[in-house]
Amino acid sequence: MTWQTRPPGALMAAMSHSSHSAEPARPVIYQLMVRTFGNTNETRKPNGTLAENGCGKFSDISESALVSLKQMGFTHLWLTGVLEQASGTAYPGRPADDPDILKGVAGSPYAIKDYFDVCPDYAVDPANRLLEFEALVARCHSLGLKVIIDFVPNHVARSYASDVMPDLSFGQGDKRDVFFDRDNHFYYLGPDDAGGGPPLKLPTAGMPGCDGKFDGETSFGRVTGNDVVSWAPSIHDWYETVKLNYGHDFTQGRATSGLPGPDAAPAEVPKTWRTMDAILAYWQKTGVDGFRADMAHMVPMEFWRWAVRRARARQAEVFFSAEAYDNDPAKLTDGHVLDELLKAGFDAVYDDPSYDVLEGIYDSGKWANDLDPLTFTGSRFHKSLRYAENHDEVRLASPKEWGGVGMKVGKPVSAVLFAMGRGAVMLYHGQEVGEPAAGAEGFGGDDARTTIFDYWSMPEFTKWVNGGKFDGGRLSDEQKSLREWYGKLIRATQVRAFTAGGFYGLNHANKENPAFGRVGDETSSGHWLYAFLRRDPKTGQAFLVVANFHPSETLRGVKISIPQDAVMFLGHSGDEIWSFTDRLDSNWSGSMARALLETEGVPLPELAPCSALLLEIGK
Repeated sequence: MTWQTRPPGALMAAMSHSSHSAEPARPVIYQLMVRTFGNTNETRKPNGTLAENGCGKFSDISESALVSLKQMGFTHLWLTGVLEQASGTAYPGRPADDPDILKGVAGSPYAIKDYFDVCPDYAVDPANRLLEFEALVARCHSLGLKVIIDFVPNHVARSYASDVMPDLSFGQGDKRDVFFDRDNHFYYLGPDDAGGGPPLKLPTAGMPGCDGKFDGETSFGRVTGNDVVSWAPSIHDWYETVKLNYGHDFTQGRATSGLPGPDAAPAEVPKTWRTMDAILAYWQKTGVDGFRADMAHMVPMEFWRWAVRRARARQAEVFFSAEAYDNDPAKLTDGHVLDELLKAGFDAVYDDPSYDVLEGIYDSGKWANDLDPLTFTGSRFHKSLRYAENHDEVRLASPKEWGGVGMKVGKPVSAVLFAMGRGAVMLYHGQEVGEPAAGAEGFGGDDARTTIFDYWSMPEFTKWVNGGKFDGGRLSDEQKSLREWYGKLIRATQVRAFTAGGFYGLNHANKENPAFGRVGDETSSGHWLYAFLRRDPKTGQAFLVVANFHPSETLRGVKISIPQDAVMFLGHSGDEIWSFTDRLDSNWSGSMARALLETEGVPLPELAPCSALLLEIGK
C-alpha cells in the first residue's frame, strides 16, 4: 500500500490492507557486464579489438569478487550480456559477423546470435565456454547469490543461427513470401514496402569495412527490432536486429486478445512461443535463477502469462523482472503496461518514472515534490525495480550529466530509491566507486555511458579490481568511502520496515513549512528536500527517511512536520516522547514530544549537500 496524506477513514482502510502484505527480503541486484567487470587491460583504444583492449572472463568473477559483493548485501547478480551475440571477433568454426550488422567491434549484447550459447569472448577456453559459465553459476550459488541473465524476447541479430540447437533456430521453416503468418518467427518485407525493395540497404555504407549490404538479406528482408517496416532502415533504428513474431501483426494495432491463454498446450500456441519456452527451460536447467526481460512491453501480454506460468511450473521461485516503458507507442496493451506485466506474472518492473524525476531535479528543473504523484500507483509502487544507474542510463558521476555534481549525487538519489518501496533494487557495477564514463570509447561515442558495444575497461572500477584482488587497493579515500556507504545503505534497507512496510510521504504536508529545506528566495518547500515514513505493521519498526538533493547547500534548521494521519500510520499514538536515530551514515540521535510533531516538527541536524538520513523511530 502506498501512503500519503489522505482522509483518516481512507488511511485506516489502507492500513488494514497493508497489515497483510508482509513479504520476504526483496532482491538486491548487482548488475555487471562480464566484458568489463574483470577486464584490467588499461589500453582503452577507441574501437579497439579484443587483442588490443582485452575482455573480462567468467573466471574473473572470482570467489573473492563474489564474497565482496555478498558482504555489501547483494542477493542477486545480473550477468548482463552473457548470451552469444553477433560480434566482429572470429573463433574457430565461428567467423566474425559482417560489420554492417554490428554496433561496435564487440557487438551489442542485445543482438543475440544463438540463444542457447554464451559469448566465447568470456571463456578462457572458448570451446568450453558453457562449462565455464556453469562454473560461474555454481560459484555464485555456493555463496548464496542468485543468478539473473538477459531474456531478449523482442528481437535477435540479423545473423541469428543456433549451432547448439539448430532445429530451434529462428527462421527455420518460415514462409518468406508473406509479411505475417501466425507461425513465422519473423515479419518479412514485401516488394512494395518502404525503402525501394530488395536488397536490404543498411545505413552503414561508408563506415569502416562496410558497404551497406548484408549477404543474408539480398533476396528477402525483415522488419527491424524497433518495428520499422523498410528495406532501408535509418542509423537511428535497431537496424542490426530483426523483430520476432508472437502470432500478432503489430501493424494492425494492439488487440492481442485472440492469442492463446495461459493454460494453452504447446501445440496450440504460435511457434515463437514454443521456441522461447524451450530457451527459458534450457537456461533454468543450467541453474539460472531468473531473467531480466528486455523491452518486455513490445511482446504480447498473452505470451508472458503463458511463458511465466510454465517457467514457474519448472522452478517455483524463478525471478522475472521487466524493462518496460508505458510511454512507448510500441507497447502491446491499452492498459498501463507496467501493471499488465505484473498481472502477467512478473516479480518486478522498471521504475523509469522515478528515475526520470530524480535526474530531472538536476537537469530539467524538477522538484523533489514531483515524486509524490508516482507514489499513488497501487500495487505497482511496491513491485517496482528501482535503480540510479543501469547500462542504458548515464553515469551519476558523469561530468556532463546530473548537473555535473559528481559521484556524491548518488547518495540522496539511491537512498530515496532504495528506501521508498518494498520492490527490488539494483546497482550497476562502477556506480559504487563513481565511474564517470568520461570520453569516447567506441561505437557509443562520448555519451556518459560505459560502452556495451566495445572491448573496454572502466578506469575507476579497475582500481577496485586491482589486478584481480578485488580489494579496492587503488581507490581514493573518497571512492572507498562511497563504496562503503552503498554497503551501509543496502544493509540498512534490508530490515522489515523497508522490505515489508508501508509508505507515507511527508512532502505534501510540508509544502507550506518554511523550515522544510527552502533555499534562497523559495516561497514553497520541497524543491531539494524529500522525506517520507516507512513502517512494518507486523513489528512496528518505523523509519523517517530524509534526503537533501542540493549539490552545494547545507540545509540548516530543518524541521519536518508529521501530521496526525502520519501518527496514526506509525501506530505510536500512545507514546509521549519519540526518538529518531540515524542507521545509515552518522551517529545522530534526537527526540521529540509527540504532541509537537505536527506543530513544531522534528528538528534535524545540518543536512550536508547530497546527503541522506535513515532515522529509526523509537517509542
